[in-house]
Amino acid sequence: MKILDKYLLKTFLITFTTVFVILFFIFILQTVWLFISELAGKDLDLILVVKFLLFSMPRIIPLVLPLSVLLASIMTFGNLAENYEFAAMKSSGISLQRAMRVLIIFILLLSIVAFWFSNNVIPFAEYKFVNFRKNIAQAKPAMAIAEGQFNDVGFYNIKVNKKSGENGNILTGVTIHEKPSNMGENKTVIKAKNGELISSEKSSILKLVLNDGYYYQDVTPKKYEDRAKLPFVKGAFKKQIINIDLSELNKTDTENENINSTSSMLNVNELRYTLDSLNKNRDNEVVSFTENINQRVGLSKFVAVIKENKKKKSLPNNLLSLYDTKQKKAILDMASSNMTSTIYSIESTQKELKDKQRDINKHLTALYEKFVIAFACFLMFFIGAPLGAIIRKGGLGLPIVFAVLIFITFHFINTFGKRLSQEGGMTPFLGAWMSSIILSPLAILLTYRATNDNGLVNFDAITTPVQQLFQKISERFFPSQNPK
Repeated sequence: MKILDKYLLKTFLITFTTVFVILFFIFILQTVWLFISELAGKDLDLILVVKFLLFSMPRIIPLVLPLSVLLASIMTFGNLAENYEFAAMKSSGISLQRAMRVLIIFILLLSIVAFWFSNNVIPFAEYKFVNFRKNIAQAKPAMAIAEGQFNDVGFYNIKVNKKSGENGNILTGVTIHEKPSNMGENKTVIKAKNGELISSEKSSILKLVLNDGYYYQDVTPKKYEDRAKLPFVKGAFKKQIINIDLSELNKTDTENENINSTSSMLNVNELRYTLDSLNKNRDNEVVSFTENINQRVGLSKFVAVIKENKKKKSLPNNLLSLYDTKQKKAILDMASSNMTSTIYSIESTQKELKDKQRDINKHLTALYEKFVIAFACFLMFFIGAPLGAIIRKGGLGLPIVFAVLIFITFHFINTFGKRLSQEGGMTPFLGAWMSSIILSPLAILLTYRATNDNGLVNFDAITTPVQQLFQKISERFFPSQNPK
């Protein structure tokens, strides 16, 4: 490897590593902020917090890696151009393509590693992350209840004054508001001096044992005038056990992330196998529904009359005239009932098929995304490297502005395409690759202009035709002011 290649590779690697670490730290802070409700005030020990962050880190890589490549490329080539090192290279007969050669090989290796990472590490970490969030209550059930505030846990709002014990499972000063089954005010309030949380990793039920307490239950009288008296029932107990479903614990607003979807937990081979099963299941349901929908009509017993009359003579325009009044009424009633039932069945099946297609689209998008992240590294390099050579600015000023604008555009188009493809607005392939397809011409244009030593925008190509146009107008209408 030549000295120039070593110098370029070393410069790029230092910049890339620095940018990657900084951006990774920023995105980790964003992850902590998103899940702060699951971490703050829950008495989680350091090991659980570290596991939580470790399992959430790999999902950040598809965002951090392309942005790091883009920013490092702009900064590296911008510094080289700003310090006239590119001018020295070109004066020695070294073109931009020759200077980029060693970095292209590095980006190729980085793309292969990115694909391997997205295909193996991210699905495993996603599986661990989702299960860790679901089972964290079993590992430390008291974390679902913070001191001094009401905690929404399943069908109960629970407040404790103090938690103690090795795992915080000993509760003091317990107040529980039981939610009504229908919409309305809380009807039952339970207060206890102390209690204990008991759970088992083999069971999905959390037991809350209450000691020395009372319960108050509002009573709704039959007479309206008696409601102003606010009657209630009071009872005392020495010990009471409340069973809580652990699946209701730790629920947050992150449910809109489709956390129950398994597409992000599968590699390429598993996604292909799953897609084959999903497509077969959908096709079988379509065939089954098609075969069964005609059997729901229920007019087979009246077909014999039509066939018998068809043999004797041609059928009349009004088929109902072949039947008597009683049969006509039966046919019309059956037709109306079957039509209503069939319409409902079609709408229900249509919704099920749409949900199945949406699930298929999600899995297809997840499959294509594993290849998109690898191509994104190449795309961002061929945008950033020539752009840095054109703007001739290094450091953290102008390069960050360009990098952020380009990456926001890339991420917005990518997110828009995925959402639209999942809802059936476009094919999953086009939705996943839309950002790459739109930005690829920009990469080609920038590389071409940097290779030919053109600026970012050729203003002469814009201003020269305008000047010529005004000159012709001036010569035509003001010939005296334009002597030849």
